[in-house]
Amino acid sequence: MSKTSGKLIANNKKAYHEYFILESFEAGISLSGTEVKSLRMGQCSIKESFVRIENGEVFIYGMHISPYEKGNIFNKDPLRVRKLLLHKSEINKMVGKTKEKGIAIVPLKVYFKGSLVKVEIGLAKGKKLYDKRQDIAKKDQQREAQRDFKIRNLG
Repeated sequence: MSKTSGKLIANNKKAYHEYFILESFEAGISLSGTEVKSLRMGQCSIKESFVRIENGEVFIYGMHISPYEKGNIFNKDPLRVRKLLLHKSEINKMVGKTKEKGIAIVPLKVYFKGSLVKVEIGLAKGKKLYDKRQDIAKKDQQREAQRDFKIRNLG
């Protein structure tokens, strides 16, 4: 639902390879000051992270934000659990969808929107091995087509 209008901090390419993304949501994230400064320097990884809904609240686990170099005592644990900020209707919609078999919630992107840090999360359904092979074959065909098109236009 969101267009990344700000500076991209982290992108989860693995999620697009492993899952079909059914729907995406834009969420705010609760951070401390030194974490925001570290994000401004691009020190973030969401490759191994996942999202859970507990007691009507959404949390992200495994998101690594490196400690800020000049943060000394104010630095938090890099892998701590962070709360995502969503509307109640969006949370209820995600709870209903995740009750279905095979639906998970995965983080897709972390980016700045103005001065705010946003996380794009998606409802995802796992891909089978043959789906992954088909995607790789499509990408190869598109790459070949682009290469041929470029050669024809230059020559």
